[in-house]
Amino acid sequence: MRIAVHGRLRFDTDRPKLESVLSVLNQKFESVSYTQSLAEVGGVQSERILGNDKFQKGQFDALVCIGGDGTILESARKVGGSEIPILGVNAGRLGFLASTPFEELDQAIEKLVSGNFQIDRRTLVQAVTSGNLFGEDNFALNEVSVHKNSTSSMIVVHAYLDDFFLNTYWADGLIISTPTGSTGYSLSAGGPIISPGTSNFIITPIAPHNLNVRPLVISDNRVITLRIGEADPDFMMSLDSQSVIVGPETDIRISKANFEVGLVRFGANDYFDTLRGKLMWGHDRRN
Repeated sequence: MRIAVHGRLRFDTDRPKLESVLSVLNQKFESVSYTQSLAEVGGVQSERILGNDKFQKGQFDALVCIGGDGTILESARKVGGSEIPILGVNAGRLGFLASTPFEELDQAIEKLVSGNFQIDRRTLVQAVTSGNLFGEDNFALNEVSVHKNSTSSMIVVHAYLDDFFLNTYWADGLIISTPTGSTGYSLSAGGPIISPGTSNFIITPIAPHNLNVRPLVISDNRVITLRIGEADPDFMMSLDSQSVIVGPETDIRISKANFEVGLVRFGANDYFDTLRGKLMWGHDRRN
């Protein structure tokens, strides 16, 4: 198998864990390449560093991602529409997406080599803006969000579904989330948990001024257009961990991307096992 590896060091205390993962991968695979951002951490062979972190279809059999969910989101941008599956090794904290624990790395690699795994196909959300603000990286695995920048005032967001008026949100911002992202920013803002594969988007207001405005689940075949009130100052727009400052005259058209990202999964109920463990469901003395 041809393997690419991506990772990052948030704390220097994580270095032994990262080096241990790289050692295992180099023992198990003959062809291992490293992303440029991983090379910046150090400790990898220079001749194996990729010159371009944008992957092409058929270039690798899998991308092994070492870190937390933020590193998975970076990996999704590198993989794009190449159909290269991502194996997330959780060297972070919560890890909804990087669901393979560091302690189970050896077993996971054995299953990867033997083909004893499944691939979860995750839909992505795409945002088109005037000026093409995000270039080719105008997609996100978790969510698109607009929110106030440095001012203490809320922003006014006019939302349309397929060019039909939906609502005007007076809020700190608005999140358009995929099912994958329903356990991220949207959840912290009061949005529901949506199981992957349910073909939905979630529209979640951030601290809305009107308390009767609630999160809304819609079909992901709809096109959402957002317009910020003309009197509002510049605001911030984010696609996962990418952010830009945008003027209020910008229209944002949000839809489902025309490709998916695959996450390597081991076991039949891996998503719900992760959900139950991370949210500590059932951790009750009565159980």
